[in-house]
Amino acid sequence: MLGSHSGKEIDAKECVLRMNQAPTQGYEEDVGRRSTLRVVSHTSIPLLLRNQSYFFKQSYDTTYIIWGPPRLMRREKIGLVYRMLAKVKEMYPALRLYTLTEQMMAHCDELFQLETGKNRMKSGSFLSTGWFTMVLAMELCEQIFVFGMVSENHCKDKNQPLVPYHYFEKGRLDECQMYQVHEQAARGGHRFITEKAIFSRWAKKRNIIFTHPSWSNG
Repeated sequence: MLGSHSGKEIDAKECVLRMNQAPTQGYEEDVGRRSTLRVVSHTSIPLLLRNQSYFFKQSYDTTYIIWGPPRLMRREKIGLVYRMLAKVKEMYPALRLYTLTEQMMAHCDELFQLETGKNRMKSGSFLSTGWFTMVLAMELCEQIFVFGMVSENHCKDKNQPLVPYHYFEKGRLDECQMYQVHEQAARGGHRFITEKAIFSRWAKKRNIIFTHPSWSNG
């Protein structure tokens, strides 16, 4: 997304979904300013808490949707993450904060198995925040514009320029290195490349447009 100058185009959309701790501040020209929904992994909550002023005070018009395993999110026995979210809500009473239900988490697992033929847990796979965001977007939106996502074949092209995995984090693994490390991990890996192949199949049935870079779902 760096250098894409897509900020105005993104802000012009009816609804803008962002993920985890990806900031807009300082990157407005490329990624825009608006955040309608922010889908956040349970592991990313501490990263948001490090910058509470930005996420929970300035972004007062953003709705936060948190996903995580039931053992951490449940209310009855007060899971660790749920306890953390309850404290955040106490600090910022006006904050619109929701969690995915156990049923929705199970639905996302079922989709993975339906598309891959593999049980997510038995295969040692972790779903990415991008997966939950795409599933949510398909439930909410008639048309989806995806900015900054490459195709499953992108990293096979050795001529592609190296870019950081996150536009706001430099000096870490580059994007393709991150994808390949996770895809090949025996346990606990996000199957980023597999997910992108699935998104491509979904795009043939739904109105999903990939841009920056633009790529065909054919």
